Amino acid sequence: MNRPYIICHMVTSIDGKVTGEFLYKPECEKATDIYYEINRNFKCNGFICGRVTMEGSFTNCWYPDISSYQEEEIVDFIPENLSGFYAVSFDTNGKLGWKNAFIEDEDEGYNKAQIIEVLSENVNKKYLGYLKSKNIPFIFAGKEKIDVNKALKKLKELFNIDMLLLEGGSILNGAFLKADAVDEISLVTAPIVADKCDKPLFMDSEIKDFELVKCDNENGVLTLRYKKQ
Repeated sequence: MNRPYIICHMVTSIDGKVTGEFLYKPECEKATDIYYEINRNFKCNGFICGRVTMEGSFTNCWYPDISSYQEEEIVDFIPENLSGFYAVSFDTNGKLGWKNAFIEDEDEGYNKAQIIEVLSENVNKKYLGYLKSKNIPFIFAGKEKIDVNKALKKLKELFNIDMLLLEGGSILNGAFLKADAVDEISLVTAPIVADKCDKPLFMDSEIKDFELVKCDNENGVLTLRYKKQ
């Protein structure tokens, strides 16, 4: 395979939603704990999230003043001393404000992951200067939009990544599904129904065939694992 093996790993409601207030209800606490435990047990080379998920989980919507940074060319930047454990950010136009080159998180499934920014060429070149000043790797995978398979091929070739967890949001999950780049689906289903406005597991999904290979009930929380047929 010329790309990393991708496992889409998510907490869902009974009705298949992955974002919304239901995630913060007491009924979802057990599911969240199991989700993080499974995350750690996968032992992947890291995880992938979209911009909105990264903002909500790691950058707290902070964005730097990039006006004083030098413009850089639209060329992949791969620093020395790669860690082998990565937080891969699909950030099409370069909007995330990283204060460090590594994730700092209390959960070992995320802590000390080296950030990789996946960008389109439609990015402010001063933002590239900002990333370089933080020694944050970045790669390009399309002119105005990110080509999922091109990005994954580069992640394999440039970072020697074999397996990644895809952890949302629903738009990014849907883009991976459309690109036929979801090899497994790992779901932790909380015993709760979400709001009608909450987002589904895959936004704008297409019909794809998967086989159920594992199903467990842990105190009312279902854990399901599917493999692509």
